[in-house]
Amino acid sequence: MKKRLLALLLCVFAPLALADVRIGVSIAQVDDVFLAQMRDYMAAHAKELPGVQLQFEDAQGDVVRQLNQVQNFTGQGVDAIIVNPVDTAATAKMTDEATKAHIPLVYVNRRPGDGALPPGVGYIGSDEVKAGQLQMQYLAEKMGGKGNLAIMLGLLSNNATHNRTKGVKEVLEKYPNIHVVEEQTAEWQRNKAIDLMNNWIVSGVHIDAVAANADEMAIGAAMAINQAGMQPGKDILVAGSDGGSAGLEAIKKGELAVTVYQDNKGQARGSIDLALKMVRKEPYTAEVTIPYQLITLSNYQQFLNP
Repeated sequence: MKKRLLALLLCVFAPLALADVRIGVSIAQVDDVFLAQMRDYMAAHAKELPGVQLQFEDAQGDVVRQLNQVQNFTGQGVDAIIVNPVDTAATAKMTDEATKAHIPLVYVNRRPGDGALPPGVGYIGSDEVKAGQLQMQYLAEKMGGKGNLAIMLGLLSNNATHNRTKGVKEVLEKYPNIHVVEEQTAEWQRNKAIDLMNNWIVSGVHIDAVAANADEMAIGAAMAINQAGMQPGKDILVAGSDGGSAGLEAIKKGELAVTVYQDNKGQARGSIDLALKMVRKEPYTAEVTIPYQLITLSNYQQFLNP
């Protein structure tokens, strides 16, 4: 009797255990190096999880396109949605779409807004303010507490830009002899950073250090400094943020003085794990923060091949 009951229970619950979990994933811009790596880490992690299927969409930096992708996900009846938002100030409608459809929603890497997240919505990322603080504290010490600083901003629509810059300026409050002489956006892009740094150099403004919101822009700044016949790290200090493979290589070559490691692999894997817990109605922490870590020439090898 017990054996027959056990067999019956297995027949009932086995399909549930083997049922696929479909997760729609919208990435803000896949041609962004950091985000492309994060997508690849998600895909690799999903392959390790039986029955988990990911449907990737590229928002191509377009807020309306991303909203349409979320609406398509809800229309398809996916089990969960993961969004890396194009514009962190334009997430309310996406949140509304998912919650109305009773579909768990996880924001990754970029936290939406400043308020509390509603039930059924999660976030996994890192404290962007801390990134700016770590970056600038290292630069300030290397500058001897004085000199001219240029700040290279990411996309102005992104809270990572605002919070990393906020962290930089919080540290600058302790160093009144460090003066911000330039502050403009290169929109996370290496080519735009090259152009922006060239413009700064040609303008004749003396710059001792550049604090870039991301490695791609920092690398662009270093390339422009080289092209101008100067040496990054000697004539102008350059600092980045993210700590990806390109940033680590730039640290190794002496092009960047410092970067701050943002664990996109941890964020990628964590976003899927969080979504699965929400789908399965398991206990979960709605907001997960992964710490940043400082990377310099003395320790960059620890971060190779994470």
